[in-house]
Amino acid sequence: MSARQSHVAVVLIDVINTFDFPGSASLIRAAARAAPVIERLLARARKRGVPVVYVNDNFGRWTSDFEATLEEAVRAERPGRRVCDRLRPVKGDYFVLKPQHSGFYATPLDLLLGHLGVHTLVLVGFATNICVLFTAHDAHMRGYHLVVPRDACAANSTRLTRAALEHVRVALGAATPRADRVDFGSYERRRRKPRGQTF
Repeated sequence: MSARQSHVAVVLIDVINTFDFPGSASLIRAAARAAPVIERLLARARKRGVPVVYVNDNFGRWTSDFEATLEEAVRAERPGRRVCDRLRPVKGDYFVLKPQHSGFYATPLDLLLGHLGVHTLVLVGFATNICVLFTAHDAHMRGYHLVVPRDACAANSTRLTRAALEHVRVALGAATPRADRVDFGSYERRRRKPRGQTF
């Protein structure tokens, strides 16, 4: 069966996460605040038929797959299990595992998005100032329009999130609306940038 074509996709960065690293407590608290916002955004996207793409770190587990990554993240002893459990994928969602910060580095993400006809990315996830930001940079260099809902991402502090969002607005020309203001219809009607044009 061929995939439904769409000019816009929601890309979730590292929302399936064990959060078992030093200093993760503040990120977990911020992620827990963002999780219901992301959940509502996903519900709207799926209702419209907008593709949902989970792009997740493999955490150095080279023999893993997405299902194993999810199972590991929601184990009872994992500190961020409630966030991960809330943001579980559903049937029809897409999955890409990444080895580094950017969702595009050494992954088939660009090929998948091209197959789907996507030219606008709604980026959400954790952490705003690291993996979301690295992915946004690589998306910008590939000519994608960018939307980073300011309340649907999280970092270890509000200051770090605000600085990252300011950077994507100024340097990458991204929109940073509230998630409830994300207008999938307007993104569907938007024209594709010529490849190589980044503004």
